[in-house]
Amino acid sequence: MYIYNITTNVNEEIKYDWLFWMKKTFIPAMIASGKFQKAIISQVLVEEDMGGVTYSTQYIAENKAVVDSFINEDLDRILKEHTQFRGSYVDFSTGLQVISEING
Repeated sequence: MYIYNITTNVNEEIKYDWLFWMKKTFIPAMIASGKFQKAIISQVLVEEDMGGVTYSTQYIAENKAVVDSFINEDLDRILKEHTQFRGSYVDFSTGLQVISEING
């Protein structure tokens, strides 16, 4: 399993609108690419020097090749279609390979 993680710091003033948009519009568009099995959005519980609220959105994929395919085939289109909050946040993405999953 592989995780495509996007960490986003959102201006405090728009956090509720941004979260609603993520849940109703952006995340469904990412899932509709057919590359991801599911997504998890979490709030990062640290105070940032720059202010705002930080979120981690994790898109679960079968493997790295699927994520690479998404980046090459779908990412630019999705970003061009979804510009509503551009300029009100900063983000970066990372890839995570799941080494082990342990259930209790």
